Amino acid sequence: MDILSIFLLYIVTLVLFLIIDFLWLGVIAKSFYSYQLGYILKSKVNWPPAAIFYLLFIIGILFFAVFPGLDVGSWSKTALSAGLLGLLCYGTYGLSNLATLKNWPRIVVIVDIIWGTFLTTVVALASYFFGQLVG
Repeated sequence: MDILSIFLLYIVTLVLFLIIDFLWLGVIAKSFYSYQLGYILKSKVNWPPAAIFYLLFIIGILFFAVFPGLDVGSWSKTALSAGLLGLLCYGTYGLSNLATLKNWPRIVVIVDIIWGTFLTTVVALASYFFGQLVG
């Protein structure tokens, strides 16, 4: 895969991840998070750290799930690797918060881990199939 294809794959993966995650956070689960975490939520998102997360996490999805799957031509390898990456990353966030923050809701941990695992897997699979087209 040449550098242009890698860049295009990165951009497509990033855009897809952002669209799905913003739909989740801003529409589907907005009231859930407001209800569960409203006592600590900021009125405005601090975008620089959020942007850094998104930019770096997409590198992780590509490096740890999509590229290894493309290398062996296996969407199932991509799905398994992506699911594990999502589980580990979102699990680290949720369980660390549960361990260190007062009143962190357990239900948020469960929902975030399920969501992160699902989101990472779906986006990685879409990226894998797009990578097959451009690679």
